[in-house]
Amino acid sequence: MFLDVADLRTFYDLPLGRMLRVLVGARIRALWPNMEQLSLLGVGYPGPYLRPYLGEAERTIAAMPAAQGVVAWPRERRNSAVLVRETELPFADNMFDRALIVHGIDHCGDPAEMLREIWRVLAPSGRMIVVVANRRGLWARAETSPFGYARPYSRGQLEALLKDCQFQITANDEALFLPPTRSRLILRSARTWERIGRRVWPAFAGLLVLEAQKQVYRGLPVTTKRVGRVLRPVFLPDGATTGLKG
Repeated sequence: MFLDVADLRTFYDLPLGRMLRVLVGARIRALWPNMEQLSLLGVGYPGPYLRPYLGEAERTIAAMPAAQGVVAWPRERRNSAVLVRETELPFADNMFDRALIVHGIDHCGDPAEMLREIWRVLAPSGRMIVVVANRRGLWARAETSPFGYARPYSRGQLEALLKDCQFQITANDEALFLPPTRSRLILRSARTWERIGRRVWPAFAGLLVLEAQKQVYRGLPVTTKRVGRVLRPVFLPDGATTGLKG
């Protein structure tokens, strides 16, 4: 179930939300350091993480699900946000080079259908980043952020979902190693928590950040088993007899 867009906007205006913009945004930027001449679609509530690409990408659109609601984004310039049905995106096939999904598939009632729509609007070999709460992490159990209200995933579950929707995993990353708290003391040392956590307990990160590439063709399994008999399909028009006696 999607959270209300007003609650999401309020959270990202708080000190904890601003810190998430920095920490999670750094992992996204590490995967996508350059967005020049590329079109970028964000789905869910991606605005806080799309902002660094506003003056860089050729086109940047934030698609916010109807069940969540929509707000004008960005605040300081012409609106680039649109209200959508997450399983029926109002965009042409192969329209975007990149897609960023935050507060998206983990709130959606049908994440596979949502991913298939994103696959449709991505260009061939287009790439997508998905950010979700880690099932092993503390952030999936805390109500201090929107990630605590979403469906958490293990890395294996998320990878299997993406592969089923014809995406190939190209990069795995994590974010949020600090505890889920509003303590200003801990927030001031957030970068230290991140640096230590990535070395000491990477499996218990608060968020999973996965990049995947659109696969246009899917390979078929190859079998080495010999077939002793081959059956040839025969077309029989309606009303025709088979020539066999009962």
